[in-house]
Amino acid sequence: MKGAKQPGHVRRMPRGSWILAIAAVAALGAQGASAQSTSGSIFGQAPVGGTVTVKSNAGGSRHAEVKDSGRYRIDGLRLGMYTVTLQKDGKDVDTRSNVPLKVGGAVEIDFACPNDQCAKPEGSG
Repeated sequence: MKGAKQPGHVRRMPRGSWILAIAAVAALGAQGASAQSTSGSIFGQAPVGGTVTVKSNAGGSRHAEVKDSGRYRIDGLRLGMYTVTLQKDGKDVDTRSNVPLKVGGAVEIDFACPNDQCAKPEGSG
């Protein structure tokens, strides 16, 4: 019999449909991957002229100079636990331990500023 289905017959998808299906799945996977960040930032206020160093419990470290605005920011840090240290004139002034950096997160760590003013006073410098 012509046109009759034979037992065990499997209908196949046209080749173009497979390509579109694979492309759609790949696009969805790329969106999901970009939605979840694998790094974070540590930022805050600190006395002008200081340096802030972040050290990962895994061993890596980075630092940033405190800007004239009294702000600092260190981006692109791997997730994990950090020790954040304020240094002034080459000496450790203040340290915050066990600072957790989680997925897509930014953690604010502020250090005490003289008279609660982290920025340089106008006319100084």
